[in-house]
Amino acid sequence: MSGRICRMPSAREKHVIFVAPYAMTTTMRFVRAAAKVPGVRLSVLSREPRKRFADELGDRLAGFERMKDPLDADELTDGVRSLARQVANGRVDGLIGVLEQLQGPLAQVRERLSIRGMDTREATNFRDKSVMKDALRAAGIPCARHFVATSVESALEFAGRVLPLVAKPPAGAGARNTVRVETVEQLAGYLRTLPPSAAEPLLLEEFIRGKEHSFDSISVGGRHVFHSISKYTPTPLEVMENPWIQWCVVLPRHIEGDAYADIYDVGPRALDALGMVTGLTHMEWFRRADGSIAVSEVAARPPGAQFTTLLSYAHDRDFYAAWARLMILEEFEPPARTHAVGAVFLRGQGDTRAGAKVSRVVGIKEARAELGDLVVDAKIPALGSAAAKDYEGEGFVILRHSETETVEAGLARVLELIRIELA
Repeated sequence: MSGRICRMPSAREKHVIFVAPYAMTTTMRFVRAAAKVPGVRLSVLSREPRKRFADELGDRLAGFERMKDPLDADELTDGVRSLARQVANGRVDGLIGVLEQLQGPLAQVRERLSIRGMDTREATNFRDKSVMKDALRAAGIPCARHFVATSVESALEFAGRVLPLVAKPPAGAGARNTVRVETVEQLAGYLRTLPPSAAEPLLLEEFIRGKEHSFDSISVGGRHVFHSISKYTPTPLEVMENPWIQWCVVLPRHIEGDAYADIYDVGPRALDALGMVTGLTHMEWFRRADGSIAVSEVAARPPGAQFTTLLSYAHDRDFYAAWARLMILEEFEPPARTHAVGAVFLRGQGDTRAGAKVSRVVGIKEARAELGDLVVDAKIPALGSAAAKDYEGEGFVILRHSETETVEAGLARVLELIRIELA
């Protein structure tokens, strides 16, 4: 490990450690926001070189430790202790990170070193999807039937009672490593390749048919003070199953009234059941054809897939900075929803095999000319860049307008005009 000695923070300053295993673009937006919180001395733990963060933060970087495995709780504990000695005479006022897989290790370290924040029990409720479903069902929250299989036989027995279903790791993130199963025979074939065991169990969950949404919320001291609704078209799982599908997300301008009354009741109760105290959460939920709703899963960290950016545009508020103040100062002032916002995630078409690259991008000039000021943000892949491996695709286009219908019509035109080709 390598670090540096800096001036000690004053009694009024907070020493906060940000664990950022990789200096990804979105992660760095959160890191920069945390470094700008007034009265904060920010240290960083990462697998990346110190220079990557020093170039971004300058003298705002109070201390740095490079680690081999930031997901290892023991190594993480050693790194936090080292930074505490270097920077703040042994003191750590906050330990934060945005990566889904980090939430468990961060909670372990907080408990070991008596750092304020989410503990292991709460983190497990959000990370282990089986534990989560048990807690939700015990609280009367509608959610999918589920089973943790530790053998092929038990998995097939559950599938004999509940089909269709989805199979995924108990601590998975998003739609990654998730497979839909329609028949017992299909599951049997899957299990021959990846047989579950006590050491590596498999979560089997009832496949819910319906329209998928998210319920993004902010809690402060156990009070749920802010909620946002979004709509997915189609579901992320359908996108993963069909490489040709472009995924869209819409944050409607108006989310009050009877249309969402049921999730405004269920959402906060679900967060209470899981033990949410302070943080930004991302809940995925479905509305079935009969009008009923069911919670799919909840993550106790900022949402991925540009959702934090979408929240920022919809409310004229920097939600990266808001998250940093929330986690460090436990402060949040709920903003008004001023716009409808939507995103198209551009997925390359054509050769999707390993090693494929972007060979052609068409329709950009036409989309710019037609959509004009509706476009507030975009990422267009460069020719020769590697094909993406997930449902977020190679790029995105974000639209904003005061009327939801205008945003939805604009997204439809993006889908018609822009095409990313792979070869």
